[in-house]
Amino acid sequence: MKRAVIIGATSGIGREVAKKLLDEGWRIGVAGRREEELKTLQALSPGRVSIQTLDVTREDAPARLQQLIGQTGGMDLFLLTSGIGRQNTELQPETELRTVETNALGFTRMVTEAFRYFRERKGGHLAVISSVAGTRGLGAAPSYSATKRFQNTYIEALAQLAHMEKLPVRFTDIRPGFVATHLLDGSKRYPMLMQPERVAAQIVRALKRGRRIAVIDRRYAWLVFFWRLIPSRLWVRMTLRT
Repeated sequence: MKRAVIIGATSGIGREVAKKLLDEGWRIGVAGRREEELKTLQALSPGRVSIQTLDVTREDAPARLQQLIGQTGGMDLFLLTSGIGRQNTELQPETELRTVETNALGFTRMVTEAFRYFRERKGGHLAVISSVAGTRGLGAAPSYSATKRFQNTYIEALAQLAHMEKLPVRFTDIRPGFVATHLLDGSKRYPMLMQPERVAAQIVRALKRGRRIAVIDRRYAWLVFFWRLIPSRLWVRMTLRT
């Protein structure tokens, strides 16, 4: 039986991916900050779901991850879905710094621990949810787009490190566009908004295929293709708001 550990599975994309892997017969370990939500997920299949409360911004997160891996009986797939992001044109320090703490420091804390685990076991699949926002600097959400670029580059660097060490570790950088989760401001309208269930199905498909980079969905893949063609001097003059 394949074993997956999902960080950030209490809601949204992480929760939906966990449910789909359960439907396909996986044994899963799920982690997040809200214990009651984790217990609700565990109730779907008590014999195949292990749970662990975990906050990626806390220093004890790697130890808690190791505990969860042990409870799950090992780990073939690691998926990090934890992340935060807000539009912040006022550059309120609390919002910017909390985003960096979660999306950069917390991200690094978790993926390095997962990489060390796969390095010791000589194989595995390390996947993360980043965003199409990491492909350009977004004036409406500076720390969000910057930390997502950080994630893109970090996974690329780990993939190169695994190659240097001849480790059979696969990496998947999953880059969705707007997804209808609690992270989005409910008072705003977002273009090409996707539902978590549909996004999760595409993520599971990309994981099965071992995709290195998976932009979710095709509309966003075309969007990213074209906006990367825009010269930087023109990009900074554009007004992008939702």
